[in-house]
Amino acid sequence: MPGTPARPVPPANPGSDAAVRPTTTPMEEKMSSVLKTRMAPGGDAGVAQRPRQIRRAAVLGAGVMGAQIAAHLVNAGVEAVLFELPAEGGDPDAHARKAIQGLRKAQPTPLAEPAVAERIVPANYETGLDQLADCDFVIEAIAERLDLKRDLFARIAPHLPEGVLLASNTSGLSINALAEVLPDAVRERFCGVHFFNPPRYMPLVELIPSRATRSEVLDDLESFLVGTLGKGVLRAEDTPNFVANRIGVFSIAATLHHAERLGIPADVVDALTGPAIGRPKSATFRTADVVGLDTLQHVVTGSAKLLEADPWQAYIRLPDWLDGLVAQGALGQKTRRGVYRKEGKAIQVFDPERGDYRPARQQADEALQAILAERDPAKKLAALHDSDHPQAQFLWAIQRDVFHYAAYWLGDIADNARDLDLAMRWGFGWKLGPFETWQAAGWRRVADWIRADIDAGRALVDAPLPEWVAQVDGVHRPEASWSARGHNWQPRSDLPVYQRQYFPDRVLGEAEQETGVTTFETDAVRLWHLQADVGILSFRSPQHAIGDDVLAGVLEAVAKAEGRYRALVLWQSKAPFSVGANLKQVVGALEWGDYDALADMVARFQQATECLRQARIPVVGAVRGMALGGGCEFVMHCDHVVAALESYMGLVEAGVGLIPAGGGCKELARRASALTPDGDVFPFIRNYFETIAMGKVAGSAVEARRLGLLRPSDTVVLNPHEILHVAHAHARALAEAGYRPPLETPVRVAGKAGLANLKAQLVNMHAGGFISDHDYAVAERAAAALCGGEVEAGSTVPEAWLLKLEREPFVELLRTDKTRERIVHMLKTGKPLRN
Repeated sequence: MPGTPARPVPPANPGSDAAVRPTTTPMEEKMSSVLKTRMAPGGDAGVAQRPRQIRRAAVLGAGVMGAQIAAHLVNAGVEAVLFELPAEGGDPDAHARKAIQGLRKAQPTPLAEPAVAERIVPANYETGLDQLADCDFVIEAIAERLDLKRDLFARIAPHLPEGVLLASNTSGLSINALAEVLPDAVRERFCGVHFFNPPRYMPLVELIPSRATRSEVLDDLESFLVGTLGKGVLRAEDTPNFVANRIGVFSIAATLHHAERLGIPADVVDALTGPAIGRPKSATFRTADVVGLDTLQHVVTGSAKLLEADPWQAYIRLPDWLDGLVAQGALGQKTRRGVYRKEGKAIQVFDPERGDYRPARQQADEALQAILAERDPAKKLAALHDSDHPQAQFLWAIQRDVFHYAAYWLGDIADNARDLDLAMRWGFGWKLGPFETWQAAGWRRVADWIRADIDAGRALVDAPLPEWVAQVDGVHRPEASWSARGHNWQPRSDLPVYQRQYFPDRVLGEAEQETGVTTFETDAVRLWHLQADVGILSFRSPQHAIGDDVLAGVLEAVAKAEGRYRALVLWQSKAPFSVGANLKQVVGALEWGDYDALADMVARFQQATECLRQARIPVVGAVRGMALGGGCEFVMHCDHVVAALESYMGLVEAGVGLIPAGGGCKELARRASALTPDGDVFPFIRNYFETIAMGKVAGSAVEARRLGLLRPSDTVVLNPHEILHVAHAHARALAEAGYRPPLETPVRVAGKAGLANLKAQLVNMHAGGFISDHDYAVAERAAAALCGGEVEAGSTVPEAWLLKLEREPFVELLRTDKTRERIVHMLKTGKPLRN
């Protein structure tokens, strides 16, 4: 539970050579003191109150956002009722049903897996309002029109149960204006809850109170959004466009203005405004095409109307040529023509001067490439500021204007600078927020440059920087961030839900993360702890790839952990969990023809995964991001797994002409046997074979369960920052229950009958041209490893037999030219080769 003090750590085993006196870390002290008293109305003093439980929610509006919000609610295990206008004729819920069906086809998929859509209940406003009676949370997500939203609220108000939380997903309409039509008792439980699109994947949710909203309503909703839905929440003021869109829309408008002023074409703008300055790969115009030029037009023109008191209002507009594309129906990706279009394999970009498309080059000048390659933010921004090159002046101008705008409006739109920076990172995908970039480049120096540009008329407007800018050396300190409204320094929220995040997103200038206490380390792995009785094992290799050094480190670290800790968590400090085997080491051995070394490496891989499963202490995997190939096999050998929803697991070895040989085939065969101890294992094996042969990667942790890569008993957590906390709790629970490593039991296998069945499928696929000769050779070996080889169906075999059936074919395949070609191609391109 959030806020539960850390339990006392028992003394280490007397007599153990590795026994050491437990130490108390700063994190342990913090965890022991986070139990906060939250008084519910009428509650007893000193009693900590749990946040309100939201078990059932209603979403009003089955458009793109409404349907996807409903999808994410059911992803999190919250029952959702999706409302839409009634359909004429037979089924009044037909419109809502159609929207639910559409979720299965949407890309990127809003569903953790397709079957999750069945948990959404369709409803309509005519006959379904009684469905609101047992809802704990109701969120409106209809068209952005104040009159329509107010009419809907007036209509549903009589049907809302006592105590329900009510919200609007508006992206910028006034929350106070919406609240006016609500009864007083409902108004105090109403606020804005603004998700960003797509709701499953975008971290940001803005929480906007009205003047009447009670503080405990905001606390309960923030706890729910963070802990249950896995979001990053910031509290915004009831100002136009709130925080992220206020800064983001202005940034887009400033970029378009300066590109037009300096004559920089769209493809070059995208080369300059993507990863080169820490922004998403789609940069500016490609993002516009993905969003839809008509949608962008609506957002920008709508924003301009709301910002009458904004000195920059005149600049919040689209260039005439973009408006022209919208008028022609060239709306971007959805019409296959916008700023960009594809002709055959060639990408073309619209050239306003020609009024037509030309080949896209998308490359910055060489002089700019040298500046952008500079890693020091202070030197990079100084070089852009000092250069006369138009592209450099463009980049300085767009960043200067965002700094200027953010500083001018900070006190009006956000509680503090940290919230504004996180809004741009979570809502727009920026690597650093505007204040972080400014502070990293030298706060006072950059402020002087901005003032000089304002005085010289080079800035967009002559509005001065606020006085507070000169009173601070930066807006982020180790313990707090600057609040322009309060003229003080604000620490992070102390809501109990945040105590579950040992490593939250931090802004530049904030205190460094807790590093924990290291008890063993090599260049490849680190064994450490935050709480003295639970060890953490992390990899240090690039993308946490698994090579000889990691394998040796794991074997030694687990042995040391058995003598030092009560439990062990396998966790990486950042995603991915692991991309699998270190292919560079494999290629190196292949070039030398050292197949004995490769055979030894595979044996060590199996030894390392088995040591996790047979450790004398429980081992819990904590996974987020990709866990591919050998990384997936490491996860499969943990006693329990805590996986973030956005965990993408797969046994992908077939893509490089190999089969899983780190115990993956053995583990799937063992799981099939456990699921049917006295029955036919083949139905499970057939599904597992398809997963391996096709190199399937689960699109979520929920799908990984269905593929057999996670067990039904494994835990899925929506907030990736909470997995280490939850993994600690599970590890400690296993230890408390008197953990002992699992006894090996014989594995019932599908045998030669199952193998013959799978081979028949392969023969048909090969004859139909669906797989190549080498695909067949790889898949046949995977089938043998899964089925237990040429033994009778229903036979039981030891795990060592199954490991041998993985290991030997793996080395055989490494000797083939086609597998070597696949490995080299993957290293060069990052894509599989089908040869």
